Amino acid sequence: MAAMLGAKEILQGLIQYLVLLFSLSVHESSHAWTADRFGDPTARYLGRITLNPIAHMDLFGTVIFPLLMIFSSVPLIGWARPVPVNLGNLGSPRRDHLWIAAAGPLSNLALCAGFLVLLAALLRTSSAAREALSGYLGGPAGGSAAPSAWEPILLFLLSGVFLNAMLAVFNLLPVPPLDGNAVFQGVLPAAAADRLEGFSRYGFLILFLLVFSGVLRYLLDPVYALLAAAVFLLAS
Repeated sequence: MAAMLGAKEILQGLIQYLVLLFSLSVHESSHAWTADRFGDPTARYLGRITLNPIAHMDLFGTVIFPLLMIFSSVPLIGWARPVPVNLGNLGSPRRDHLWIAAAGPLSNLALCAGFLVLLAALLRTSSAAREALSGYLGGPAGGSAAPSAWEPILLFLLSGVFLNAMLAVFNLLPVPPLDGNAVFQGVLPAAAADRLEGFSRYGFLILFLLVFSGVLRYLLDPVYALLAAAVFLLAS
């Protein structure tokens, strides 16, 4: 399938993958840093407070699955190895675990905002960048009138905006083993959270159904459309 991809698609896939590695590293190191702040040094001892993607890499979720999606021209998503948390080290396990879980998606939202600010700053200060982005977005069949010097920069910033938004929303779904499940359990009464824990064994099945039934796309499309509208406004 890689032979069917043109130079533009290969460049886009490579840049998206590099942004994904960086974003997943920030996501997982945010979990580890927050856990350490709340009294659990387990992840710090394991070297997980780092932006080195190798420390967080999951063979399937960080390598195989994302690369298959890139070469299949499917919207990119991925995951890293979960950060271990020893609840016994936390002062208030349910409350602290909620914030540790939320730290990952919140870091992706912060990255999304940061990339959007950088994109806006670039477009405000460079008419050439605005013209490049307009041509890139409006080119036929994904073609681009963008000068090649601008294209990698625009792809990098756009990937940072969209990928981090998708990662944040995806991880906030209240489905185990996603972060949203721990956040959801943290706001429930303890008895209800304990009952919900019994459904954890079905988490991967639920995720599989969400992805391959198209339900996940319906959940992510409004976020994508909102960000796309913001980018079009910046380019105009």
